[in-house]
Amino acid sequence: MSGQVSRLSSLPTYQSVSTSRLKALYSDFHQQKHSNPTSFASNLEWWRRTLQTTVVKGWQSPSDTEIEAVDRLVLHVTGSSFAEELRYEGVGRPLGLAGIIAELVEEKTFISLPQFLTDSKSIYDPGWLPYRIASYVIGKPLWWALQQLNVVSTEEYIGGHAGDNERWRRIKGDYVVLSLLERAADGVLRKQQAKNGISLADSLYKFDSFRREFSADVLPGATLSEQDIRAVLKYLERDRKAILVEGETIKFIDSSESNVEITAVDTGILELKTGVENLQAQVDDIQKRLVQRSEGIAEALRAKRKEIAMNHLRMRKQLEGLLSKRLASLETLQSTLIRVEAAAGDVEILKSYQTSAATLRAVLAHPMLQRDKVDETMEAMASANEDAREIDDIIRSGTEIAQGNIIDDSELDAELQAMVAQADAERKQQERRQQEATLASLKPPSHILQGSSEETWTDHEMDEEYRHAKEGRLTT
Repeated sequence: MSGQVSRLSSLPTYQSVSTSRLKALYSDFHQQKHSNPTSFASNLEWWRRTLQTTVVKGWQSPSDTEIEAVDRLVLHVTGSSFAEELRYEGVGRPLGLAGIIAELVEEKTFISLPQFLTDSKSIYDPGWLPYRIASYVIGKPLWWALQQLNVVSTEEYIGGHAGDNERWRRIKGDYVVLSLLERAADGVLRKQQAKNGISLADSLYKFDSFRREFSADVLPGATLSEQDIRAVLKYLERDRKAILVEGETIKFIDSSESNVEITAVDTGILELKTGVENLQAQVDDIQKRLVQRSEGIAEALRAKRKEIAMNHLRMRKQLEGLLSKRLASLETLQSTLIRVEAAAGDVEILKSYQTSAATLRAVLAHPMLQRDKVDETMEAMASANEDAREIDDIIRSGTEIAQGNIIDDSELDAELQAMVAQADAERKQQERRQQEATLASLKPPSHILQGSSEETWTDHEMDEEYRHAKEGRLTT
């Protein structure tokens, strides 16, 4: 019991609640469905996550038909003893567990395994739910009326007034956990799609090879049992339209494709693939036996038992001969499989070419793509473009007229020349002013011009000084 409590207490659902809350969850709270629907839905969700976790962790007992591995997608409701597996110290066993499972079945969280494997309708089709409507919406009086009219059977009603043992008897069985099934199917499809350049052989499996390929990798930390794999195959075929199953042949397909079937070529390639896998397994086994014989020879020689060493040596020689034969057969089968796959691929490529050619011819046969129609269309387009340009020029001219913006270029040229001439005149006038200012600064003082006793400037000297100043060579 201590181990069971420790195991349950490790679950996130148990770690997130107090002891008082756990006692409420372990009580028979079915009456809250109508009086307190919010609390009832919260409690139901807690049990859904708890039961789902116990299934995926493999904490339930193996089914009668599955001994090698515990089911990781299927919940086994064995009866009232099932509640004992969830007994918790200080709290007891869950009193309303039978009703909880019945509710989860009604919500399609759990689906009866026999019904799931045999029903041809997808589990996602809403369908007609007369029992659910009658028992939970309309009520028991109408159910009684339907019984009297033989519309429903008295054996179908699992009403709230039934005893606990009676409810356990009615819900006893195996149920697929839908959320886990969906996760496992997604894992299978991801692993299959991850194969780069999937060949025809890679898309074909038998049940055993499918189980070897996908049982250990699609759910983290879990290995799917044979019953789990059968549920996954049914789900992928019927509900996801991702595979075809015919006898022992399993073929992955594109869900968008239609009229896909398993052909004789598929069956032949699968047989070749299976033969290659079987021969490869034999080769691996022979190699292991060769290693064992070699170890036996070494051990016998160390013990100085020559007869035993010779026996191991003879057997090793026989195994080496057998290994050579199996390797030759394996090479032949592998080469044949590659050629068959190549030929099948060529057929698909040629079909694509044929379809493409037919499509192209159909498009080219359209009346709009006839040569005369194309020429007519191009001429009409050129004419339309020319008309558009003319209209654009007319509109532009009309806009300028309307805005009064028509200006003669000759008038602009004349105005520009006048502005240039004015600028030249102003420049020359400025130069004359600068020259006059320079001459004025060079003019001798009045007392010199009037004659001085010390120095007198002659007219010739003044003329020379003026000339030098004008030429810019005046020295101080």
